[in-house]
Amino acid sequence: MALLQDARDQVDGAVTGPVKGLRMENAFGGVPSMFRRRYSKDLSGFDVAITGIPFDGAVTHRPGTRFGPRALREASALQVFDPPWGWDGLSPLEDLAIADYGDCGFDYAQVADFPGALRDHVRGILGQGAACIAMGGDHYVSFPILQVHAEVHGPLSLIQFDAHSDTWPDDDLTRVDHGTMFYKAVKAGVIDPATSVQVGIRTVNDDPQGVRTITARDVHDTGPGAVAAAIRETVGDRPAYVTFDIDCLDPAFAPGTGTPVWGGLSSAQAAAILRDIAGVNMVGGDVVEVSPPYDTTGATAIAGAHVVMELLCLWEWTRR
Repeated sequence: MALLQDARDQVDGAVTGPVKGLRMENAFGGVPSMFRRRYSKDLSGFDVAITGIPFDGAVTHRPGTRFGPRALREASALQVFDPPWGWDGLSPLEDLAIADYGDCGFDYAQVADFPGALRDHVRGILGQGAACIAMGGDHYVSFPILQVHAEVHGPLSLIQFDAHSDTWPDDDLTRVDHGTMFYKAVKAGVIDPATSVQVGIRTVNDDPQGVRTITARDVHDTGPGAVAAAIRETVGDRPAYVTFDIDCLDPAFAPGTGTPVWGGLSSAQAAAILRDIAGVNMVGGDVVEVSPPYDTTGATAIAGAHVVMELLCLWEWTRR
């Protein structure tokens, strides 16, 4: 009966809810925010800001990831009733003050101006002392976000879950492309390739720019535990940024993405790896390439929303 009372009284937590705590409001109603967290641009007293980057101007194939942040917010309403499974008592929604910072604003018709707009947006978060977890948008968005994190932390170790390496050569800094941004990040000294790792790769690229590659076949053959150990060994205790392209998952688990590739990770494998790298010094992260128009079931957004929760857990683990 108490839960029914809570469901009646807890309404629109995105507007009126406390900054900490589980929520019992109806998952099918109310103003959607990420995990029913309160919207706020003032991050005083907040530990983490979750923000949407609804940009898909850099895609090479199917657009639609501009709708990703909205879909992730809606899907996340299913995760606010209980602590996340498998994290040994961690409960970010209860332990951390988390804000939904809303979305990055930009002129969709001025693509060349987008990187600067996103950098300013992320500086507005980190400058207030909060950590940033972003929701794309296509994968290009990781590059400007990484640049701002590197301003604070220095060169970062990248932990990249992806079907594609995204290190194809591109020395034209004015190009906005979701397949070349980590090539640029290495060349610009934003990430340290020697302490970075890619997981789930299953497309051909002869030059990963020195980043350690763990293919999808490696994951299937050795198992999540061995992969997590390899990630921890590679990254050590360096400041790390975790980027999760949803196409790391096989299309059977995440069909709603622009460049799906068969043979990918299962949701269970990805969840196990993320939980087994607990202790890495994650300073920021993102989930990208969720494209709802290509998934009528909503499964891709559900997977993406779970990854966001895992990133919150990773961030909290080293700070509890």
